Order: sequence, then structure tokens, then C-alpha cells
Amino acid sequence: MKRVRVVISGRVQGVWFRGWTVDEATARGLDGWVRNRRDGTVEAAFSGPAETVDEMIDLCWDGPPTARVDAVETFADADAVEPGFRQVPSR
Repeated sequence: MKRVRVVISGRVQGVWFRGWTVDEATARGLDGWVRNRRDGTVEAAFSGPAETVDEMIDLCWDGPPTARVDAVETFADADAVEPGFRQVPSR
């Protein structure tokens, strides 16, 4: 099992990035969450098999069709997440 937190920057708010992330992570059976941040980035936590988490991180470099991703920063995350994948309030 692998747990990470990612911060995605670029044109990632207002382009359905959170909804896309929920769909993609749910389709892969990952646990975690996604939210907008006040600084214009999107933050997500992914938990699941290492190979699947890595695949999701790679997908974040593309995002939905209207997004423009400039960077995906990845951080090790030891915090447990609830089962399932959901959108949480912005921070």
C-alpha cells in the first residue's frame, strides 16, 4: 500500500479537475480525497496499491481536456484516509 499527497498547479481550477480526479481514482479503486486550495492549486491524497497510485500521479500530469498542468508535486503521506474517494471542501 502507498499513500501520497499531491499538489497540482497550472490551470487546474474551474476546468472540472476535481470531478475528473474523483472519477479516475474511483475507477482505479483508490481511497482518498481531492480539493481546491486558495492559491489556485488542486490538492489530492491517494491511497492504494503502489502501482495504481503511481498510475494516478502520472494521469494528473494530463488531467481533464481543458486543464493545463504545469507541475505535480508529490509528498509521502502517513495519514490514513477513509475508504472510497471523494471531493472535500476547499482549503
